[in-house]
Amino acid sequence: MKHLVFSVATLLLCASQGLALAAPEITVSAQDQQAVSVTIYNKNLALVKDRRHVVIPQGVHTLAFREVSARIKPETVLLHSGDLRILEQNFEYDLLTPHSLLHKYVGREVSLVKRHPATGEDQMVPAKVLSAGDGVVLQVGDRIETEAVGRLVYPDVPANLRDRPTLTMLVDSTTPGEREAELSYLTGGLSWQADYVAELNAADSQLNLSGWVTLTNESGARYPRARLQLVAGNVNVVQRDIEARAMTKDALPMAMAPAPQAMTEEALFDYHLYSLDRPTDIGEKQKKQVALLQADGVACRKEYLLAGHDYYYTAQAGEIGRKMKVGVFIELINDTASGLGMPIPGGIVRVYKKDGSGFLQFVGEDKVDHTPEKETLRLHLGDAFDVTADKRQTDFKKIEGGGRYNYAFESAYSLQLNNAKDEQVTVKVREPMPGDWRILDESLPHRKESANTASWQVTVPPKGKTALTYREIGRASCRERV
Repeated sequence: MKHLVFSVATLLLCASQGLALAAPEITVSAQDQQAVSVTIYNKNLALVKDRRHVVIPQGVHTLAFREVSARIKPETVLLHSGDLRILEQNFEYDLLTPHSLLHKYVGREVSLVKRHPATGEDQMVPAKVLSAGDGVVLQVGDRIETEAVGRLVYPDVPANLRDRPTLTMLVDSTTPGEREAELSYLTGGLSWQADYVAELNAADSQLNLSGWVTLTNESGARYPRARLQLVAGNVNVVQRDIEARAMTKDALPMAMAPAPQAMTEEALFDYHLYSLDRPTDIGEKQKKQVALLQADGVACRKEYLLAGHDYYYTAQAGEIGRKMKVGVFIELINDTASGLGMPIPGGIVRVYKKDGSGFLQFVGEDKVDHTPEKETLRLHLGDAFDVTADKRQTDFKKIEGGGRYNYAFESAYSLQLNNAKDEQVTVKVREPMPGDWRILDESLPHRKESANTASWQVTVPPKGKTALTYREIGRASCRERV
């Protein structure tokens, strides 16, 4: 019985191999392409749907799809074409190069062409390739040569070498004739990112926002007149399918020219899909920028922020800092009332403003995450030059408990804000308060933003100074000290 099973299996294997070898190959090239659509995700991943015209006789044949992505994920391939039955598929990426051709001819005969030193005529000498590892080893007659002078001539190209990455499919067609075949697959090497350019008005109360999508194609294929769609959101991908190779450097932002045409947006599952309403060519090894959005007169506000730390609240600190930096932020609401009101894909926002002569100057940039509609978009543009702060702890004492990690304390602080500008500024002072805390005394009223955060709005006159003092009581615990 074992011999019978083995014999049947052997016959089936031989039959399948013979079938594959006997099946004639039908080339399906880019010239047969009828339409292509590309959906690009955030994690260096894209879905390609490639529709091509094919003519298949009845019976078993091999379809060779050329000009597919060199970074195709073969396990994700789907082929839709009527009654075709797929028996086998292979992704062949052993490409024809001088090095690969030489390796295929190890153990086989080639011709070594040498030029006669006296006559200058080419002489063709039979040679056998013995090795093509670290250099070439040839057998020429009864000699072994390692640095043969001349060029090698090959009789043909091995069938398993391709000039382009090729996806081959062994298919069985019950009916002959012309048909449309749609090849779908996931591939690496295609990615996109959003870049934004914003121009602030003179009062820093409004901005004009242009959004661009930068596509990077390193997939080893081109996609002419493609229907382009982009998915914003974190689509889960199994780790082994993620390409580890890093993408090239970010593209330079477009100039301040407004985006001429926006992409349409729609919800897709728990993500957002952006579609270009015209076909576009995605070239091989190309960075392409496509207009995403254009919004003028978007309401915004500027904020000066001095953010503190919690380390000096539970111990003696003395002088905390002099000429401390005050951050400059621009904040806007992503809603229709402010002039936006669409889901914003994450990316880098670069902000410009005109100087006194009317020339645009770069004033800062920040990276933002995906921002849904009606959420706040906040940009940290840098630190103010003319607005600084001096801060010190004026008092500290333990009032209950003598332990190292569990005690009540009382501390006091003095903060002086300095404004060298010719205009009044308002600085938000935000302090993280560890443990259970309470403000005992203060020169300006505070706002409790959260369980461990207090903030003050401090107005500083032009060319002037404003002092903020406060005293607080709190409790340090083991949890805060770890």
